[in-house]
Amino acid sequence: MSAHALYVTAAYGVSALAIAGLILWILADQRARKRELAELEAAGHRRRSDRGKQA
Repeated sequence: MSAHALYVTAAYGVSALAIAGLILWILADQRARKRELAELEAAGHRRRSDRGKQA
């Protein structure tokens, strides 16, 4: 394998790892926000978009 091919392969590998890490971070953050929202709703807090609606 030439030095150029090794460089390109390494660059793709590092990029793939970075993108995978970002995707995992986003998914973990999404789960945390959903859990936080559920806790707030359970505590009686409502969304601003629900102000016009009466349950």
